[in-house]
Amino acid sequence: MAIEVFNRREIKYMLTDDDKAALLSIIGEYMDSDPFNKDGKTYSICNLYLDTPADELIRKSLEKPEFKEKIRLRSYGQVGLNDKVFLESKKKYAGVVNKRRTNFLLSEVYQYFEDLKIPENPGAKMNKQVMKEIDYIMHFYRLKPRVFISYDRWAFFEKGNSDFRLTIDTNIQTRRTDLRLDSPIYGTQLLQPGQWLMEAKAFKAFPLWFVRFLSSRKIYNTSFSKYGTEFKHHIRVAHNLLQGV
Repeated sequence: MAIEVFNRREIKYMLTDDDKAALLSIIGEYMDSDPFNKDGKTYSICNLYLDTPADELIRKSLEKPEFKEKIRLRSYGQVGLNDKVFLESKKKYAGVVNKRRTNFLLSEVYQYFEDLKIPENPGAKMNKQVMKEIDYIMHFYRLKPRVFISYDRWAFFEKGNSDFRLTIDTNIQTRRTDLRLDSPIYGTQLLQPGQWLMEAKAFKAFPLWFVRFLSSRKIYNTSFSKYGTEFKHHIRVAHNLLQGV
């Protein structure tokens, strides 16, 4: 069964090609690859981020408040209407991330986005408590899909310590049209060539080998947000259009 509740710190780092190669050359000593990374290849994650027409949630998030929250719909690769997807609530308070999610069939969640009525007999096994919490947020803000964000990922779990996880994302693509997870994966690139977004995730302390790796490469944490970066780019483009640039 997929894990439906997460509590952890999530720290992000921007890697160069050389940083990424150095990490991958040693990571097998300490971590196991995610089963989705078959034959050492990345797997694709697709998301629809939900927001208000005025983008209220992402605007608040960019102000870096003590508490922030977001709702997104996630699939692993392009899916069909009868495939399982995950509707997620992600909240952050005092540096600790709480993520809760529940299963849906894609066709059911599309209908839910239209009428905000929870399916009575869902085709996928639903976590009713999580769905109740998400439904409250959906109704409070009247959220709708606003942005599609996809990326290719390597993921790793530390051997003998499932608390520590590393992800490395590339090919981050975004769009504000065709907001469907059953559409092809495409969009505008969010990162520059040679950039890789790494995220270290743990509730407890990071392992010593990882801290030493960061120190040896002079890699420092960043506040990079996929949705936040996309939104700032979207605002810049809109401003330039208004100015005739």
